[in-house]
Amino acid sequence: MLGATMAWGQSEKPRLNHPPHNYWERTPRDAFGQFAARLKAGQVRLDHSNEKAFVGSLLKALDISPSSQMLVFSTTSLQLSRISVRNPRAIYFNDHTYIGYVPGGKMEAISMDSDMGGVFYIFNIPRTVAPPDIRRSTRCMNCHAGEDIGRVPGVLIKSVVSGPNGGSLDSFRLEEIGHGVPFKERFGGWHVTGRHAIKDHWGNLHGELVAGKLRKIPAPPGRLFNWNRYPVPTSDILPHLVHEHQAGFVYRTVKALYDTRHYLALGKGRLTSEHAAEVAQLADSITRYILFADEVQLPEGGVGGDPAFKVDFLRRARKTAAGTSLREFDLRTRLFKHRCSYMIHTPSFQGLPPVLKAAVLQRMHRALDATHPDPAYAYLPPTEKTAIANILKATLKGW
Repeated sequence: MLGATMAWGQSEKPRLNHPPHNYWERTPRDAFGQFAARLKAGQVRLDHSNEKAFVGSLLKALDISPSSQMLVFSTTSLQLSRISVRNPRAIYFNDHTYIGYVPGGKMEAISMDSDMGGVFYIFNIPRTVAPPDIRRSTRCMNCHAGEDIGRVPGVLIKSVVSGPNGGSLDSFRLEEIGHGVPFKERFGGWHVTGRHAIKDHWGNLHGELVAGKLRKIPAPPGRLFNWNRYPVPTSDILPHLVHEHQAGFVYRTVKALYDTRHYLALGKGRLTSEHAAEVAQLADSITRYILFADEVQLPEGGVGGDPAFKVDFLRRARKTAAGTSLREFDLRTRLFKHRCSYMIHTPSFQGLPPVLKAAVLQRMHRALDATHPDPAYAYLPPTEKTAIANILKATLKGW
């Protein structure tokens, strides 16, 4: 379980700005950083006619679907003074880049680098045709490389009950990220729209303390703010679920990257028997996550999902000759038809140290062997194991 993986002896390991990590001395190669360089050089043009148009053109240039929009009204951001149920913050994402937008505020970005993990940026929305002044952010890392995610730079999701004047009255899912988090602990401080059968959650609520007790106050999406300030009028359940899965994947792979690099540095490029056991534990955890071993089951009735998001998400699929892919949704009892994460194709996985990546792939081969079933993966029927293995053979280099 994730609660156990959080205690991987992080206090005994060097901080990210110390050797062998040297976070601030590395040159980022992340997608958003490369985009920012092209923008500064005048190779990319954005729409400066108004704030909403700028956001739309930025998302288009980054190949991020507006339908991935999720609105969060809790004050869990550097821009907390601007965020409320009357002015939610919007988050958009693709496989490797996350964009934050607060109407009347600044733009934020997290972009995943294969060697560094998350790289953080913040910039003003330009009022002229001049390119925005995009800079690396250090303050974002107070949370995004803090205790809750093991002091490594990644994606963090909070679930809190917001008070009437900001601040948090209660919090949930502390130190838990990913598709194994119970729904009853999710979505606190977030708006959730779209058809779904998830009833017991904290979305669309804020609260106040009355005589020491928390009183829930409904916050229906769009009641206290104008949807027209945002590119789309949704904060759909499906992007929430996909984002949660991605964040859990990013957390585990970035944490494993930093831990394994530390172990290899101590052994001058080799793993001691003790550290080899630690890396084996990391590989086990990542394999279980990739194969959705601890995924929370969707309640009866499942979820619908924004059609526009589905189209854009499936557009990125790596398919077999038969047209199958890891991006096909199920949405009845689980998130995906084939329970193997599409994130295995991203830099977050491909950048893992070879010794760790090889250990994960070895475990995946064993888990997907339909002729010699591994009891730990008995939840995967033989037909699904075979389908997953065929997709990986056709789409994953090194499989």
